[in-house]
Amino acid sequence: MTLPEDHPLRYELSNELHARPFPVLAAPCHAVFLAIKRPENAAGRDKGLDRAHLVRLLDRFGTTHPKEGATHFFGQLGRHRIKWECHTEFVTYTVFVEGTMERPFDGAAYEVFPEDWLAEAPGRRLTSALVRVEETPSDEAEVGHRCAAWFEADSVAISRVLDDSAIVATDFRIDATGHTRIAVFTDPGTGRRRLGRVVQRLLEIETYKTMSMLGLPVARELGQRMNGLETQLAGLVSALTAREAEAEQALHELLEVSAELEHMLARNGYRFGATEAYATIVDQRIDVLRESRFRGRQTLREFMMRRFDPAMRTCTATRLRLEGLTARAERAGNLLRTRVDVERSAQNQKLLESMDRRADLQLRLQRTVEGLSVVAISYYGVSLASYALAPLAGRALGIDKAVLTGLLVLPVVAAVWWIVQRVRKSMH
Repeated sequence: MTLPEDHPLRYELSNELHARPFPVLAAPCHAVFLAIKRPENAAGRDKGLDRAHLVRLLDRFGTTHPKEGATHFFGQLGRHRIKWECHTEFVTYTVFVEGTMERPFDGAAYEVFPEDWLAEAPGRRLTSALVRVEETPSDEAEVGHRCAAWFEADSVAISRVLDDSAIVATDFRIDATGHTRIAVFTDPGTGRRRLGRVVQRLLEIETYKTMSMLGLPVARELGQRMNGLETQLAGLVSALTAREAEAEQALHELLEVSAELEHMLARNGYRFGATEAYATIVDQRIDVLRESRFRGRQTLREFMMRRFDPAMRTCTATRLRLEGLTARAERAGNLLRTRVDVERSAQNQKLLESMDRRADLQLRLQRTVEGLSVVAISYYGVSLASYALAPLAGRALGIDKAVLTGLLVLPVVAAVWWIVQRVRKSMH
């Protein structure tokens, strides 16, 4: 049976659903995580820089390279395994190491990354984390004791996940070594793939939470600037309502406000859109963990609800406020332009009326001049006719020149008037 030709993207799209597989882990182990943020406006940047940086790391351990154009890679890094993912704005490196270090969350774990290689990273560290995975103690109270020693008491979040198959804990704080600490206590019967999914989702929560928070400083900065623009816009609208300002001057000021608002919206629209998208991913990753409370402690969801969600609502409110101010400025500009158009139409109407009056005066003057021109032409016509006919009239008819001149006045005036009327009629 002959099938139709495949779409050129069929296999690529199908493989995308199976890309970025979860790691397969067994307790005890630990993970070293690093996320590097690219510079601003990096969405259109060549991702080959990130891939080249990965290749330089792999070459030091004699590891095979990812495929050309790949955005993810999972392979060996010496005795360890490395997971590399290249996203739109950042790139992540996760190294999985079997066994746990003697000192919990020892910053020396980052020695798996060469120091000079880290210095050459094409970007800045967005976040880094140490994940410690060990089996759940027989006495669960010991979990609380360890978490009390590892995390800040006022920020720690501990919960059971995936139908009590594991206990996760973190305080989302940066410790003295510059890293975030995450602990995972797993039951002996928990599958290695399930454990890998738990660790991967915890790292994604940390990464996307940090990326989401990038919108908060922008929202705060814009909020201060929008306060001034909102006051200025309200003053312009009030002045227009009371007709205290010149329409054209107010229109220029309003256009400046609108231009600045549009610039702010265009410049920061991507950041706010990305913030909302990342926040959605954080919520989804927490949902799939299926949390339940551990000994009355706050869960990851409660931590986010108390601290993370208000920040995201601030970003959303700032975006909506900016869009609302832009729309208000546009409406005010439309109303003001309408007022300017009406005023200009009134001025044009007055100008046309003035032109009509001047044209009427010119017409009257023209008719007066025409009347005078008839008299003048008739005068010269009578003179010429009397000079021409006087000799003949005197000899043949015995008419005096003065009498002849008087007889010629009416016919000549009538003829001149008729000719002038014909000329004017033909011109109009």
